[in-house]
Amino acid sequence: MKKTSKGGTVGRRERRAFSAEFKAEAVRLVSERRAEGMTLAQVGRELDVRPEQLCAWTLAESGGREDGVARAGETIEPDVRRLRRENATLRQEQAFAKKVAVSFAKESR
Repeated sequence: MKKTSKGGTVGRRERRAFSAEFKAEAVRLVSERRAEGMTLAQVGRELDVRPEQLCAWTLAESGGREDGVARAGETIEPDVRRLRRENATLRQEQAFAKKVAVSFAKESR
């Protein structure tokens, strides 16, 4: 490895160990941020973790189910609640957009 003028090294980082709590929180954060439209790379930069590592932790947590579909016997209630909240938000946004369109149409007359 090369030495920098400040005495540090350039190149490969030391291997880091992550606690189970950190991994679980990272997986939760990945699912939250992905629902908001962020990429794994963006979440990885936020946590200072490689996207490949986040993907591996996510797959391990979900039992290898990449699509996130619940298996027989698993509950889907959290997904249903999240989708209902998202649906309500989208309906509110749509109603607001309709009102704005009507007001613009009145102004253009």
